[in-house]
Amino acid sequence: MPEPPIAEHGLIGDLHTAALVSTRGTVDWMCLPRFDSPSVFASILDTHRGGSFSIAPDEPNCTVKQLYFPDTAVLATRFLSPTGVGEVIDFMPAVGEGVDPGHRRLVRIIQVVRGEMQFAVHCDPRFDYGRQPHELHVADGGAIFSTPDLTLMLHGHGVERDDTGVRARVALRTGERAGYVLEADGQLGPAPVPAYELEALFEQTRLFWRAWLGKSNYRGRWREIVDRSAITLKLLIHAPTGAPVAAPTAGLPEQLGGERNWDYRYTWVRDGSFSVAALLGLGYRDEAEQFIHWLGDRIRERDGSTNGPLQIMYRVDGSPDLAERELNHLAGHRDSRPVRIGNGAAEQIQLDIYGEMMDAVYAADRAGLELDHATWVELAAVVDWLCDNWNQPEAGIWETRGGDKDFVYGRLMSWVALDRAVRLAVARGRPANVLRWMGERDAIYAQIMDDGYNAELGAFVQHFGSVVLDASLLKMPLVGFVAPRDPLWLSTLEAMDRTLVSDSLVYRYDPAASPDGLRGAEGTFSICTFWYVEALARSGRLRDARLVFEKMHGYANHLGLFSEQIGLTGDQLGNFPQAFTHLSLIRAAVTLDGLLDAAIDESGQGVAR
Repeated sequence: MPEPPIAEHGLIGDLHTAALVSTRGTVDWMCLPRFDSPSVFASILDTHRGGSFSIAPDEPNCTVKQLYFPDTAVLATRFLSPTGVGEVIDFMPAVGEGVDPGHRRLVRIIQVVRGEMQFAVHCDPRFDYGRQPHELHVADGGAIFSTPDLTLMLHGHGVERDDTGVRARVALRTGERAGYVLEADGQLGPAPVPAYELEALFEQTRLFWRAWLGKSNYRGRWREIVDRSAITLKLLIHAPTGAPVAAPTAGLPEQLGGERNWDYRYTWVRDGSFSVAALLGLGYRDEAEQFIHWLGDRIRERDGSTNGPLQIMYRVDGSPDLAERELNHLAGHRDSRPVRIGNGAAEQIQLDIYGEMMDAVYAADRAGLELDHATWVELAAVVDWLCDNWNQPEAGIWETRGGDKDFVYGRLMSWVALDRAVRLAVARGRPANVLRWMGERDAIYAQIMDDGYNAELGAFVQHFGSVVLDASLLKMPLVGFVAPRDPLWLSTLEAMDRTLVSDSLVYRYDPAASPDGLRGAEGTFSICTFWYVEALARSGRLRDARLVFEKMHGYANHLGLFSEQIGLTGDQLGNFPQAFTHLSLIRAAVTLDGLLDAAIDESGQGVAR
């Protein structure tokens, strides 16, 4: 069978790594021991060579439903058949936040709630993206899969060798339960897990997620999908370092059969800053504080001799080594090749990252997380560097591989970096070359107004001298660069309506009009759609904003998860789930809630609802 569609998956994780579980009951993707480690299950990229862990009824005529236990990252895949109803409950006990300090564990509980059902279990890991062979030892209580780099232990009843993996059959009646636990580098031998221990792990994990979500201050109109987005962002944060990954996957295509297949299991300065800012808006301060410390460590480690004081992305532990390679032995998701690991964009110059970073730092400061002296000195040095370097071509937010340009978004976010730095220095009385920062900030503003606006087109454009629109510029009113009802902005928004918007979904730009160095097309970009919601709302088009926002809910998968893009047929494309999409959903919901409430208060009527 071909790989299930990207959208047919749920996400579970333990704050060190994560796994995708399909509606077929198969763990199709998992890296151990960290997000950016080699995969042990990668059947979402190749059903033959990738490796998988499946638990599903041993009968063909089943209806399948998949859901999360409320307010948790505990996933249930429910199978309904003529003979009964059974469930596979999947989760990973949270590690690194005062809960379960042990090894990485994937817990899979099988239970029948009505009638009877027989399940087939098949565990077949393929180490190092399917490149490294392993030794297999089968014992009474499970199996051991071992390589020189990693050992996996499967705990459970009745397993038998099946080539490089193991199989088992489990027959259950109403109220009966069995379980299999896959443990990385366990110290004891394989043994069946008692029912009471399975229940304790389940309850511990459920309570962890409910307690964490209970800290959210969001009480708005769209609580369910906002809460799910918040949990998703938390699942993508590496607990020991506080570094958020852009997505837990690699190689999932932006176009089926195309070459736009990237590895997103790393921490972008941009994405991480956006993520913690979104969580900060829900009241989560710890995540913001930890990420700012992580950024400070990166600034201290970088000598600034090449592309600036910060690399645009890192591994979760801060390592800058992200050499890009192609895995030609893997077929790719539905024949989308090449499958890439690592990311060559790490060596690009992308000036916007300093704006996103300083905006997040400024938001953290306003929330009461004041910077210590050492971190301020380091950030001030970064801002000084930006004063010397903002006026140069760069690769831009979209990491194009068609040559550096004077991207307006890069200039916009350089303006943000300087503006937020000035505000922090003045408000906190911190030592800084404020007059120079203000001068450079104002020079950027003038340059964007002079060279970034095309009067004939009536819009701000992608880069100087172009006639191409770019949805990243939807951020202009959101960061305070332009008033949301300024005629210059309203005409830009109208131009985007005509050119980039397709039935409320937003393309980031037109690759045919602005070649980006890659073949093929792509879907609409979901973060841009949520930016569009905010821009519409701030520009006074509240009804349009709400319609776009709520239509977008219909493009989420059955669990409320989004990938990076949406294809022509409404399918999810790109790495999944995508932090970019979920963080922008949160920001759009918070903004729209506030503006709708304000409109109701002003009118005294319920029309804005």
